[in-house]
Amino acid sequence: MPDHSLTKPEPSSRLADVAEHLRQYETLGAHCSPTGTHFAVWAPNATHVEVIGSFSRWQPRAMQRAGDGSGRWTTQVEGALHGDFYKYRVHGSDGRHVDKADPYATRSELAPGTASQIWQLDYAWNDADWMQSRAQRQGLAAPMSIYEVHLGSWQRDDDGRFLNYREIGQRLAAHCDAMGFTHVELMPVAEHPFYGSWGYQTTGYFSPTARYGEPQDLMQLVDTLHQHGIGVMVDWVASHFPADAHGLARFDGTALYEHEDPRQGFHPEWNSLIFNYGRFEVRDFLIGNALFWLEKYHFDAIRVDAVSSMLYLDFSRKPGEWIPNQDGGNQNWDAVRFLQDLNRTVYAAFPDVHVIAEESTSWSGVSRPVHHGGLGFGMKWNMGWMNDTLRYMQRQPIHRGWHGDDIRFSAVYAFDENFVLALSHDEVVYGKHSLLMRQPGDEWQRFAGLRTLYGMMWSHPGKKLLFMGGEFGQVEEWHHERTLDWHLWGQSRHAGLARWVADLNALYRQSPALHATDFDRDGFRWANLSMPDPTVLAFFRQCDDEVVLAIHNLTPRPLHGQQVQVPCAGRWREALNSDAACYGGSGVGNAGGVQAVAMSNESWAVTVTLPPLSTLLFTNLPARA
Repeated sequence: MPDHSLTKPEPSSRLADVAEHLRQYETLGAHCSPTGTHFAVWAPNATHVEVIGSFSRWQPRAMQRAGDGSGRWTTQVEGALHGDFYKYRVHGSDGRHVDKADPYATRSELAPGTASQIWQLDYAWNDADWMQSRAQRQGLAAPMSIYEVHLGSWQRDDDGRFLNYREIGQRLAAHCDAMGFTHVELMPVAEHPFYGSWGYQTTGYFSPTARYGEPQDLMQLVDTLHQHGIGVMVDWVASHFPADAHGLARFDGTALYEHEDPRQGFHPEWNSLIFNYGRFEVRDFLIGNALFWLEKYHFDAIRVDAVSSMLYLDFSRKPGEWIPNQDGGNQNWDAVRFLQDLNRTVYAAFPDVHVIAEESTSWSGVSRPVHHGGLGFGMKWNMGWMNDTLRYMQRQPIHRGWHGDDIRFSAVYAFDENFVLALSHDEVVYGKHSLLMRQPGDEWQRFAGLRTLYGMMWSHPGKKLLFMGGEFGQVEEWHHERTLDWHLWGQSRHAGLARWVADLNALYRQSPALHATDFDRDGFRWANLSMPDPTVLAFFRQCDDEVVLAIHNLTPRPLHGQQVQVPCAGRWREALNSDAACYGGSGVGNAGGVQAVAMSNESWAVTVTLPPLSTLLFTNLPARA
């Protein structure tokens, strides 16, 4: 198991120990003083570069090439001040020029504008309590229940306009407090020209999108959530970037950030460009960007998007459309070294954060430390569990008995990595339907099935992630141009589902057996049933003296008299029952608990009634005050 030690960092932060070349955002870009601004940009193959901006009525000001061979161009412009807009006019060797946004700009013009903006990032933080306790709050043995959010479609004003980061922060804090989520994960906040990309086609890597306000507004969002004891993660895209003329593409007239050969530098599935991870300046740009968000915005984790596309040279390519590595294989060793360097650097500078991989293949050691041969991530999304579980739950219950392996297979590899169980935005778009509408049967069965899906997820080893709307049973699949259907909370079944998620989160946070051994094989074992049934899933989660028995009935028929061997005598409290009437269920249960009776060979057993399409969670400990 990875041994990333999430120890408390020194108050001064370890960022100062990071090599200067990884903190180039401190020198490149626009840095203003009371009288003017110093501009610096990397464009080694340009014949000359000029800065144009509102401070000069967009008339060009020549920049000077640095004499150190770094490929930088610099100038000092008096009168260029905080809030002014600017671009770089980059002249290539082909005689053409392009007006480019600053790759290191800390604020961007509101889309569809493409200029950069001189901006100072001063902010008085009020989250010291969170930052000082962050290592304990989000250690690998801590509960982690993540609420994934797309800022532009979570909520909007009554007239359909976007909310400001500050407004969203206040509302998110109240919502997550009520629902019991420990973390919020924001889909990409870096500036992106096409809103329909959801932020995954980034142009302003150091600039939060202006759609929702100023950089300090985003800081306030994070600050507010921290003051409520809620961590904030952010999606980060280092796998590709768009070919928009004002962005990174052919920045100085050459393939500077990308590969020249489209077999290496063009992503056919996303119609975007691929970073050249073999170029040190590009690696420094990306690693520095990750450090920037963690330092300046106090984010508690970055989730690295589309890692699989980085690791494989033939990702989404046909034969002949890719170039093998020097060994003739499909592994992108430059990307592997980049990811290892990224993780080593981030964990050295911020040992109490997480770097999480969205990686969908069986690449070995994604969350193994680099010094043990791994990629060095802290955690990895469990895409296998997600695919198998959703495929199983979409089957008609009468067919599920023939597919028991689908729902059990995840236990075979559950501890090979530090997994996050993710039901993300990708599972509720493009005709897949919402999680509620992916359940078979009538309306009652759909809600019961969704409650059971969540019950399996929250009791299964691994941290949890749920996309917005899933907590109350959004009916329509998600679309970025509309908000969630919050009016559904007024309907009893939707409100009951939300209460179930809140109670799952509460038990999950209170019970070390459900979170402290997420990455420990000794904390999980299957339960023995007197009447084995492929549609009944039963297992134990354990930590020290606490044992939780999770039983899931995956058919709409109740089962009576099921006997389960348990490891200790006494009363086993029915801590949660998804079929309780308060959740919208039929009210079948076990009167709050069952008594273990002695069997032969110093063993005990409980006899339980399993409601239809349900999750039961029993614990050997009394309820906490």
